[in-house]
Amino acid sequence: MSPNPRSTASIAGHPIHPMLIPFPIAFFVGTFVCDLIFWRTADPGWVTGSLWLLGAGLIMAALAALAGLTDVLGDVQIRNLTTAWLHAGGNVLVVLIELYNWYSRYAGGAAAVMPTGIVLSMIVVLILLFTGWKGWELVYRHRVGVSDGSDELT
Repeated sequence: MSPNPRSTASIAGHPIHPMLIPFPIAFFVGTFVCDLIFWRTADPGWVTGSLWLLGAGLIMAALAALAGLTDVLGDVQIRNLTTAWLHAGGNVLVVLIELYNWYSRYAGGAAAVMPTGIVLSMIVVLILLFTGWKGWELVYRHRVGVSDGSDELT
């Protein structure tokens, strides 16, 4: 039996990618929440908040992507999983959408939120549900980054 696919980007045996992914997810979902509140209140403070959340989400997504790419390039078993490519491709799409979303808000302010920004934020949340499911499959079905016991410290 071959060992589980290994996470190349790790600290003391703990994969880095799963440590980073909660941040962009929370920031991008938070952006959608701010958009919904702005839609209901028209308070421009929510537009400012969503711009900062998008920026922070993009930075953290870049860091998570770097760790994930390191894992994919570092283990042929991961590269051979269709699930890994669906997960990665969906997340690249998320980042591209959010880059556009951030720039349009930066350039256009509150006018960029309704309706385009809120629709883009909703699409991103839906894609994140898909890519999160695929990430779950990588860990719990394909055991990517899960210790197989051979790398335990004694």
